[in-house]
Amino acid sequence: MPAYEISINGRSRRVDVEADTPLLWVIRDTLGLCGTKFGCGVGACGACTVLLDGQAQRTCILPIAALGATSRITTIEGLAGDGHSHAVQRAWSELDVPQCGYCQSGQIMAAVALLRELPKPTPQDVRRRMTNLCRCGTYQRIHAAVLRAAELSRPGGPA
Repeated sequence: MPAYEISINGRSRRVDVEADTPLLWVIRDTLGLCGTKFGCGVGACGACTVLLDGQAQRTCILPIAALGATSRITTIEGLAGDGHSHAVQRAWSELDVPQCGYCQSGQIMAAVALLRELPKPTPQDVRRRMTNLCRCGTYQRIHAAVLRAAELSRPGGPA
């Protein structure tokens, strides 16, 4: 079995897995980070979304062998690396977004990626670009939280 060195949540980790093992299962089963969820297994729902080099990536369809030697992975567990909640997490809590909560880690990671690329999104931007699925249908609260997180992230914005 091949060994892979990966950078996850700011730490270098060695994993011994088959080349075709989806990153989702490396994260959950090999490394024990269970915040990233399995939803569909075909890259459609987004429950398995993490940041790969700052971009939203659905991990259920990404084999570990596809990662580059310098790839940086951030999971929901590593989002608030400094011990303080990320602005997106604060907005999620403030607006009481989750219903069942299952898709929320993927939603949050997708929102972080969106706001890194587009710090001042319009409501239309958020509706168009937040493509993760929510079985509970909390899209209005999800979209409102993305916009609130954008406010919280702005220099001089609300504390």
